[in-house]
Amino acid sequence: MNQVKQYLSYALGAFGHDAFYATLSTYFVIFVTSQLFSSGNHANDAKMISAVTITMVAIRLIEIVFDPLIGGAVDNTRTRWGKFKPWLMIGATISSIMLILIFTDFGGLTVNKPTLYLILFGIAFVILDVFYSFKDISFWSMLPALTVDSGKRARFGTIARFGSTLGAQGVALVIMPTVTLVSGWFGGAKGQQTQIGWVGFAILIGAVSFLGALATALGTKEEDNIIRENTEKVGIVGIFRVLFKNDQLMWLSLSYFMLAFGYVITNSLFLYYFKYVMGKSGEFSLVGAVTAVLGIISVILFPFLETLIKRKAIYVGGICLMLVGYIIFNFAGTNLFMVLLAISFIFFPYPMIFLAALMTITDCVEYGQLHLGTRNESVTLAVRPLIDKVAGAFANGIVGIAAVHAGMIGNAKPSDISASQMLNFKTYIFYAPMVMLVIAAIVYFAKVTLTEAKHAEVVKELEKKLGADSEDIAKIK
Repeated sequence: MNQVKQYLSYALGAFGHDAFYATLSTYFVIFVTSQLFSSGNHANDAKMISAVTITMVAIRLIEIVFDPLIGGAVDNTRTRWGKFKPWLMIGATISSIMLILIFTDFGGLTVNKPTLYLILFGIAFVILDVFYSFKDISFWSMLPALTVDSGKRARFGTIARFGSTLGAQGVALVIMPTVTLVSGWFGGAKGQQTQIGWVGFAILIGAVSFLGALATALGTKEEDNIIRENTEKVGIVGIFRVLFKNDQLMWLSLSYFMLAFGYVITNSLFLYYFKYVMGKSGEFSLVGAVTAVLGIISVILFPFLETLIKRKAIYVGGICLMLVGYIIFNFAGTNLFMVLLAISFIFFPYPMIFLAALMTITDCVEYGQLHLGTRNESVTLAVRPLIDKVAGAFANGIVGIAAVHAGMIGNAKPSDISASQMLNFKTYIFYAPMVMLVIAAIVYFAKVTLTEAKHAEVVKELEKKLGADSEDIAKIK
């Protein structure tokens, strides 16, 4: 299959996938705190917001235990379309429908029957989360199946991150205009954001996610080679053995979790900063525009920087650059230029850090295969989505708590926020994430030793070992 077509198809899938992820992990909580519960009864609204966020966190934390099993189910799938594409399309279809559903009030149940609303929301969110996991794991675990060559993997990963960056940051660019536009179509006052506007936004994102998955399913092809033939079905015990016996995967997971957790908290609170600190929610679209441009530049630079300074320097150096951004942000106040400058420093290195982590996790497939004797693509690659989901789950809970503690819910204005509430908010958006980033850098620098050169050695050793095994089998026959 034409290589350019595969790159483009994978990038389109990543575009839709991360647009969906950004909507669910960042903007759904904003919808809950600012639109879904805005009755004017502060105590009751805060209670319902807490109930929804706790439900989301609980469901995601329980469900992540099953993510390795979902990876095992994908690895054990055998169809004429391969093992990834059926789950990719099933997951895309069902998760998109559920996304639209949770952006409604279930026919007014939030006010009329709040307990019933919470029950139905919980059921809908479980279905969404499970099938999103199938889609997430299927999409990203395709990467080691498309090629075993580190250079080609870097290109696939780079083009995918290019697409995902545009998808995620494109959401920030279009969310407010879309919500406002659709609200106006259905009777909202000029500039007003209504619930139906948020539903329209969810329909848009659901469609983009589905079409992106379809492009990937139609436009990519798994590679056949001797290394990928070394697979076998694994049971539940085998699935967890694959994970916990892979020391490089575990150390990378710890570092990436701390990084993702801190970043998602900050990223989820950006709109709160614009709305409740600066009083300029309409200017938030600038964040999407700036980060989209920076994301493109960041992704384009990754292959060149990887050649010059390698992944470890990109990962650790990128975190240092993010910390500079946090320091600037802490003193930016309501100055729009300084706020955008700080966000630029925080965001610019993140796509490159993500790619360094993704490439390392992908290389852990061969590393684990050499040390454990079998190849497990989806089980290994399930770790990255699992970490993002754990980080996202905790971050959703933190963001809900932060909004309540900082008084940033409903129709509150910047003048309503007290000094103590602002200190609470800064702790959530700045100080705690900075500590997490420092821990992430230290762990990666000290414990992750699976470099590009080391992976090349692993592949050569695998080819030699598996080639010798094949010759032995042929002699026996």
